[in-house]
Amino acid sequence: MRTALVIGTGLIGTSAALALAARGVVVHLTDRDPEQARTAVALGAGTDAEPAGPVDLAIIAAPPAHVAAALADAMRGGLARGYLDVASVKGGPRRELEALGLDLSAYIGSHPMSGREKSGPLAATGDLFEGRPWVLTPTRDTDTEVLNLALELISHCRAVPVVMDADAHDRAVALVSHMPHLVSSMVAARLENAEEAAVRLCGQGIRDVTRIAASDPRMWIDILSANPGPVADLLADVSADLDETVQALRALQSSDQAKRREGTTGIKDVLRRGNAGQIRVPGKHGTAPTPYESVVVLIDDQPGQLARIFADADRAGVNIEDVRIEHATGQQIGLMELMVKPTAAPVLTAALRDRGWAIRQ
Repeated sequence: MRTALVIGTGLIGTSAALALAARGVVVHLTDRDPEQARTAVALGAGTDAEPAGPVDLAIIAAPPAHVAAALADAMRGGLARGYLDVASVKGGPRRELEALGLDLSAYIGSHPMSGREKSGPLAATGDLFEGRPWVLTPTRDTDTEVLNLALELISHCRAVPVVMDADAHDRAVALVSHMPHLVSSMVAARLENAEEAAVRLCGQGIRDVTRIAASDPRMWIDILSANPGPVADLLADVSADLDETVQALRALQSSDQAKRREGTTGIKDVLRRGNAGQIRVPGKHGTAPTPYESVVVLIDDQPGQLARIFADADRAGVNIEDVRIEHATGQQIGLMELMVKPTAAPVLTAALRDRGWAIRQ
């Protein structure tokens, strides 16, 4: 691949363009909003000059509702040898293209499973896709050359290719992305009119659950409008679980011991099923989740604290597998949770204490 055209310079399009440009591909950028394209150019993602002729690969980075139209325009204009979209829904756009009677041998659907709560070119990074799955949904008509171009794009972005059927992909992302986003928004919505005294008690748990609720509603309306059926089916199942959980909690309020036992059993069941599901979430590097132990350190909100603690862990010969920070509300301190292998936890704890860090059990 020597040349590429990115149509749509939001988070995904600009991030892909940055990755390609960094690897020597000449990237042409265009967007319905010329200012957004100019911003991507200023970031080093490519040029907004029109290509002199057909490029090797056109990447359509438009919302799902606009993908088919943008692809049709590009294909009819002969803008590239191959065409690929990065929309988060795959079945609908493909069927729209089929209905338009286009030759789809030069097209392959794709979806990089990566993103951020922020949108637009200023949120883009060239390493956004590194280590992340990138789904490809080829059909029997997809030309081998186009598949190879798509694989080259994924390689340049350092992502991991995954081949799926388009409709199976849509059901999968409804489960692991679209439905969780709505549930996160519903939980966050409970905070909108909550008393300030209650909100000040927010800890890491509520931050984890509501983090993705900060995403752009306009973008998510486009996504959910393109995949409503599978998401509605999953939410119906969640609703049934909620009803059963509410009944179990009401039973715990009863003075009848038998009802209280039923309530306890119901709560245990939902928590047990939650444990069983959470265990299946892939861990570091996409492997089976590894049980880590936490070393919790009290840190001041001052420059250099994070660098010091990582350096001290390095001196102790301990690899930090993951990290999270919980900030204390209204104070310039926080708790830094360092996840390490169980055998490394006592080593790290002793080393950090020796270097003056306050360890919290």
